[in-house]
Amino acid sequence: MTREFVNNAFAGESQAHMRYLLFARRAEEEEMPNIARLFRAIAYAEMVHAGNHYRALGGIGETADNIRVAIEGETHEVDEMYPVYKQAAHFQGEKEAETYAHYALEAEKIHAELYSRARTQAEKGRDMDLGTVYVCPVCGYTVEDEAPDCCPVCGAPGKRFRSFPA
Repeated sequence: MTREFVNNAFAGESQAHMRYLLFARRAEEEEMPNIARLFRAIAYAEMVHAGNHYRALGGIGETADNIRVAIEGETHEVDEMYPVYKQAAHFQGEKEAETYAHYALEAEKIHAELYSRARTQAEKGRDMDLGTVYVCPVCGYTVEDEAPDCCPVCGAPGKRFRSFPA
C-alpha cells in the first residue's frame, strides 16, 4: 500500500511541477514577473518532492540503467501510447489533441534514437559525444548541432528553437 501511495505522490508532484512551470510562462506573457517567479519557485519545490518520492521507489539507478528506462518509456510512447491517442482524437474530431499527439509522437522517435546513442557509450562507462541540442518550443522536435530554418514537424521558425549548448 505504501508503494502505491508513494507512486501516486510522485505522479502528483510531477504533474504539479509541470503545471506550475506552464502557469509561470503564462504569468510572464501577462507581464506578471513576480507571480511567474513564485510559480517557478514552487515548481522547484514540487520537483524536489517528486525526486524524493522517486528515490524512495528505487527509481534512480546507474546512468546506463536510467537510459534503458528512458528508452523503454520513449519506445512505449512511440509504439503504443501516442498512436492510440492520436487515432482516438481523430475519431472524436479533437483536432488540437490530434495535432499535439502527432507532435509528441514525432519528437519521441528522435528522443529514443538519441538515448540509444547515449546507451552505447554509457554501457562502456563513457559519456557520449553530443553537440548543441536544439528543441522546437512548439512541438518538441529535437535536433543536434544546428536548428533547421523551419521545424519539419510543425513549421515553427528555427530561430525560436531553444538551445542546449555543448
